[in-house]
Amino acid sequence: MAPDDTHDGVPAHGPPDAQLLAAHVAGDQDAFTTLVRRHRDRLYAVALRTTGDPEEAADALQDALVSAYRRAGTFRGEAAVTTWLHRIVVNASLDRLRRRRARPSVPLPDDDPQTGWGELVDPRDEVDRLELRFEIDRALADLPVDQRAAIVLVDVEGLPVADAALVLGVPEGTVKSRCSRGRAKLALALGGLRDAR
Repeated sequence: MAPDDTHDGVPAHGPPDAQLLAAHVAGDQDAFTTLVRRHRDRLYAVALRTTGDPEEAADALQDALVSAYRRAGTFRGEAAVTTWLHRIVVNASLDRLRRRRARPSVPLPDDDPQTGWGELVDPRDEVDRLELRFEIDRALADLPVDQRAAIVLVDVEGLPVADAALVLGVPEGTVKSRCSRGRAKLALALGGLRDAR
């Protein structure tokens, strides 16, 4: 099964997320590992977009998963398990950003698995794509942390505003306004790209 092959926490195959978490709390040694395997790629993507640094993201994800492992018994089922996990990952990422006073660096993207190793790619297209992604990541990193977190959850990860509000621990209106302000800043920062292409 591919990671995140779920709908509202119910996978196409295997037990639902809430059942895995309950099994973990009850002492099942493999349940939490299964849950992590199911969602780790998406959780890492949230951490990476929030921190802007692959090493910080990996550390934040590790901190978050240790926290989730230990605090699984506090899950009350008021939201989806994935929403609960996202909140822990975002909080761990924000904690790392608060501790790291320096401005975040923007990593170069990894090789695109869709193009494959053996295919020939027009180097100009690849350079343009990398430059565009670099500019978008840099503009995203320049946003205030609260706006960046909201945009990552809503626009990048596709969470509904209500779920993003639960993850961030703020009202839905706050998420909407943070997204709106962040999008406006991104539009200004990236406006020259459209004119240059």
